[in-house]
Amino acid sequence: MKGEKVRESTSHSINQEMDNEIRQRIEDYAGLGHEAIEARIKELDQEWDIERTLETNGAILALAGTLLGAFVNKKWLALPVVVTGFLTQHAIQGWCPPLALFRKMGIRTRPEIDREKYALKALRGDFADVREPSHAWVAVNK
Repeated sequence: MKGEKVRESTSHSINQEMDNEIRQRIEDYAGLGHEAIEARIKELDQEWDIERTLETNGAILALAGTLLGAFVNKKWLALPVVVTGFLTQHAIQGWCPPLALFRKMGIRTRPEIDREKYALKALRGDFADVREPSHAWVAVNK
């Protein structure tokens, strides 16, 4: 599953800290109303995952290095080479050096974000009618 390679290459303590934060937020929202849960779900829909963060930062650094190399000093061309190497390494192995920094900053994988989101949806009662196969199909496709 996409995102699980990231967890495998992240230290156990950081993964545990992120999981504990998710659990704590779910417990906190369990006592709040429907509107608070709805607002949190909307926030989660907007949250950037680790893939988007790596790709965006990589693109910005590669573009900056290319422009600096073209207009300031050719030595800057090393930056896009390093950045694209990191992105390639991440695509193949699910890990690259900036990953550790972003994970320490609390950037989560899409599955981690989705776990919180679907736990909140369950608290809200979105899956109460998922006993019938036809209701299950509707719930999955909301």
